[in-house]
Amino acid sequence: MAQDSDDGPSVPIVCDQCETTARVPLPELAETLEGHNDRLHDGEERAVVDPAVADSLADLIADDLGLLDGA
Repeated sequence: MAQDSDDGPSVPIVCDQCETTARVPLPELAETLEGHNDRLHDGEERAVVDPAVADSLADLIADDLGLLDGA
């Protein structure tokens, strides 16, 4: 996540179906994804947080919680 402006951190999102990418302020993430998927994909989850970012974040959280100790 990057600090883009006074809006705070933003999160990259991708939609492979539309072949689009965007950066969304973190507080607007869930609403933006849901709105895109509802409007353009009949509610199917097509737009998502960039998978590379989601994986990195999951690894950081798991490490912070000690879930990777001894693995």
